[in-house]
Amino acid sequence: MAYWLIKSEPEAYSIDDLKAAKTTIWDGIRNYQARNYLTSARVGDFAFFYHSNAKPPGIVGLATVSAVDVTDPTQFDPGSHYYDATSPHDAPRWKTVKVKYKEKFPNFLSLDDLREQFTADDLIILRKGTRLSVTPVDEVIADRLLVLARAKH
Repeated sequence: MAYWLIKSEPEAYSIDDLKAAKTTIWDGIRNYQARNYLTSARVGDFAFFYHSNAKPPGIVGLATVSAVDVTDPTQFDPGSHYYDATSPHDAPRWKTVKVKYKEKFPNFLSLDDLREQFTADDLIILRKGTRLSVTPVDEVIADRLLVLARAKH
């Protein structure tokens, strides 16, 4: 099993939206590195759900990868912000995954909390200038995140 961190602005799609929907296609990724991370995801992998561009930003919950090698339909929709007129229908450029809601954490892990507990070597999201919406998380770090997010106060 691998671990990922996936980012979404809560106004666009929040952990509560995922909870209500139960599952969703993680569409709209238009960065090649983030796409490459998604193509290496496997069914059953965990994905930490991070609310970006929020006050404060941070990790709010957990999803699991429920399907892989999913064609992102927004690349073919001329009305979509994520439309890619150059992506061929017979060999789509933008592949993604489906994720399924697992849990909303009892403890919100703010970006400041993450900076206190981890280094930029531990979490890519803490590196200056990194804006990737999908990043891998090392298993040891993932275990620490789960303990912090689920700890009883």
